[in-house]
Amino acid sequence: MDKNKKGGEDLKRQQEPPTVAPGIDDDEELRQKASKEEIARGDYTKVVTLALDEVDSSS
Repeated sequence: MDKNKKGGEDLKRQQEPPTVAPGIDDDEELRQKASKEEIARGDYTKVVTLALDEVDSSS
């Protein structure tokens, strides 16, 4: 068994910190779907968006 593999995932890829290039529209980029080729290569990231919608009930 290859030492660099664990559960089918490349350990080197797991150790790289996530990066987003400065100056890009993060919202638009993070909503972009991965292509079939990227998915086949494992070159994609699942993105979950959490939004807090506060309502002030005192008014």
